[in-house]
Amino acid sequence: MNSPIEYMRYALTLAQKSPPKPTNYRVGAVLVDTNTNTILTTGYTLECEGNTHAEQSCFIKLSQQHNALEEDLAKVLPENTVLYTTVEPCGKRLSGNKTCVERILGYGSAIKRVYVGVKEPEKFVGENLGRKRLEEASIEVVLVEGMEKEILEVATAGHVQ
Repeated sequence: MNSPIEYMRYALTLAQKSPPKPTNYRVGAVLVDTNTNTILTTGYTLECEGNTHAEQSCFIKLSQQHNALEEDLAKVLPENTVLYTTVEPCGKRLSGNKTCVERILGYGSAIKRVYVGVKEPEKFVGENLGRKRLEEASIEVVLVEGMEKEILEVATAGHVQ
């Protein structure tokens, strides 16, 4: 895989593994080392134990791979790591868990760019200010256009229409 659209398509296949529920979005995420163009880890909503988001599942799995605490991932993440996620990282969690934006910001300068397939719909938390917070921290947020319809169909499966 070389292009953002290819990684986003892969993230969408991961999102399809997430169980449809009326209370969350089915999201897929891929963490990539751009220095070597290798996938460090992947994740999808509810993949790991608890009410886990896709990005959170990536970070949990990466910390397990490196036998490190999630808070210490900045020490193991390659410089210029990028995150691909089908839905914009959350800036607010109703469950009380740390937001995906807080997690990304906690890794210092390791993650410089986040590619998103769609902005987070306002259904659960209202306006998501996560993108703004990332950009204020000099993390570029890039919208990968052309897959919005597919991503939203997968993300909202199980929701009451």
